[in-house]
Amino acid sequence: MAHSKYHLHLKGYVGGYDFDRDYVDYVLSKNPDTEVHVLIDSLGGSLATALSIVAAFREHANVHVHFVGMNASAATIVSLGAKHVSIDSSAMYLVHKCSVEFFRWASANSDKLADIIKEAKQMKSDLEKMDANVAQMYASKCQKSPEDLLALMKKGGWLTAKEALEWGFVDEITDYEEDAAPVITDSIAADMASSGIPVPSCYSGQQPSNIFTRFVEALTNIFSNSNTLSKMEQANTTTQQEQVQTQQPAPQASVQQPVAGTQVQTQQPAPAPQQQEQPAADAQSQAQQQALEQQRQTLEAQHNTTIAAKDQEIAQLRAELDALKKAPGASTSQVVETEKKDNPQDKHSAVEDFFATRQRATELYNLVP
Repeated sequence: MAHSKYHLHLKGYVGGYDFDRDYVDYVLSKNPDTEVHVLIDSLGGSLATALSIVAAFREHANVHVHFVGMNASAATIVSLGAKHVSIDSSAMYLVHKCSVEFFRWASANSDKLADIIKEAKQMKSDLEKMDANVAQMYASKCQKSPEDLLALMKKGGWLTAKEALEWGFVDEITDYEEDAAPVITDSIAADMASSGIPVPSCYSGQQPSNIFTRFVEALTNIFSNSNTLSKMEQANTTTQQEQVQTQQPAPQASVQQPVAGTQVQTQQPAPAPQQQEQPAADAQSQAQQQALEQQRQTLEAQHNTTIAAKDQEIAQLRAELDALKKAPGASTSQVVETEKKDNPQDKHSAVEDFFATRQRATELYNLVP
């Protein structure tokens, strides 16, 4: 059953400052004879840290883990050392095969390619051993065969709370929700994809506004305004034609052909009234045409003013974009500043801290033989 007060809140990157083994050991040592309640909300991280925390939970032997939000990869492995595992009814759960970063951006001759292939084969062998180990751990929790768990890890699909319970990853589903699910931004989605974690279907593709986005929006507004003005001009032209047609004199009534046994009747309009009304109608038509011409000129002037303003805005955005392209050192200065802890004004977003910590953890992991 979910608990309203937790001894541990493990969130973010597994292996980061908020999901650290040292802090886990500290809290467990302060509560040696009581049940320790742990809240987990993480998309995963370092396998080494996860296995270490599993051992710590097992050694304590009285840990209750509760999942909220979206939990994947190493975050799910951590719970395998707990005595009891629960999950919020709205949370999601994902297991997948292990992965490591592998990137080459350089030319290579045949000897260099042979070395890369040898390194890749060794990495593949290591990953297969990790997958087998993790599958066996999942199988012990779920009371299923390691082959079934390997197949599920290879598929790598997100599980609902009910599906996680059916598989045996959790022991209980609760309706208690400590925190809302994390927001999946473009940066997090890209990192999940590069790490082999499927991007959830709830991802909407939203991203923070930047210079390029504003540049595209400005172009869109220009074409949108141009289309609106064109439609207004077409509507005014149509209205003018309809008014001219309405002002033309009505045709004279036709003479009905006589039928046997009937009298012939003809209807002809009086010529004098038509001759008197014709000059007045012409004057009215000319006045309306002049008014429409003035309206057209006004719309054209507004249209030209709008285009000039948008051209100026586009030129400004292009200048800003060129300035950013000519300053490649800006991003480097920000990375250096993240290492400074003495200045309280140097604050970064949770996402930046997440990826910076993940990069450092990956580099440390690669040093392990």
